[in-house]
Amino acid sequence: MTLGKPPLTDHPVDVGHRSEAAIQAELIKRGYRVLVPLGVNQRYDLVVDVGGRFVTAQCKTARLRKGALHFSTRSTQSARSGVQFRNYSGEVDLFLVYSPDTDCVYGVPVEEAAEGQMSLRIEAPQNCQRRGIRWARDFLLPA
Repeated sequence: MTLGKPPLTDHPVDVGHRSEAAIQAELIKRGYRVLVPLGVNQRYDLVVDVGGRFVTAQCKTARLRKGALHFSTRSTQSARSGVQFRNYSGEVDLFLVYSPDTDCVYGVPVEEAAEGQMSLRIEAPQNCQRRGIRWARDFLLPA
């Protein structure tokens, strides 16, 4: 029996699971120890053992648009009372961001992340602006 081609969906949960798997695989490939919490209600998706120091991380998926990778730096929760947004400041150490477009993982410290939405430039902007740009290459996961 063969598995055949899987039916990939764009449902946010499926996209998130694929990104988490890609991030975990990349971390393990590079020799990091990765701990995964039991359950789904923690503010972090995984913990990375970096030389005996535990770093909590929230995994995100980046979308490439107009030469930049864009990802959310907050969680979205739907309830009967409406949609609630919550940032991660003080609750996790790092965003680990996977881009299916570049097939790369980026590590962005939470304290360096913009609130709500963040962009990492892949290409120079068309207006030639240079100040205040966060270049994706500066956040690539270290080898």
